[in-house]
Amino acid sequence: MAAFLYKWLFISLLISVPERIPITLLWRAGGLHPFHVSSTEINHNAVDKTLEISCRVFTDDFESVLTKVFHAKADFSNSALKTTMDTLVKKYINSHLQLRAEGKPVSLTYIGFEKEKEAIYIYVQADNIGIVKKIEAVNSILHDLFDDQMNIMHVVVAGNRKSTKLDYPAKEAVFSF
Repeated sequence: MAAFLYKWLFISLLISVPERIPITLLWRAGGLHPFHVSSTEINHNAVDKTLEISCRVFTDDFESVLTKVFHAKADFSNSALKTTMDTLVKKYINSHLQLRAEGKPVSLTYIGFEKEKEAIYIYVQADNIGIVKKIEAVNSILHDLFDDQMNIMHVVVAGNRKSTKLDYPAKEAVFSF
């Protein structure tokens, strides 16, 4: 019973303040983590008329899914593979994250990725996004690897933050402002 309550308390903390929870808390002894979770943050920049998007994924999970999907070696620690990894990450994100703003499809531009401890941060951007009242998202990150995947999404428009948690197989979310 205590383990059940701990899990739900932990998930609620992830949803409410993910930037304050060190990703290392998700790791247990031996380097394995009990949760399969990603976090996607979408910020509307009204001045630049852009959506600034970052995705945070466990490095080992992301390497595994890239290897599985593309049948290629995936290793974020190997600097010699940086160009290959950029190509794989771009292809993967473009096929697993789609957005619509005001009912129109949004074209995502891949910016890059960075590795920080146990996580990979992926950065993409959408240009020419003026006023935002509604964002629809399809997020299937790591769905092709885990049937217990949780994808947490946060959208910030004009300082107003809305969040949701997508439990596999759910992959669609709508944010209205």
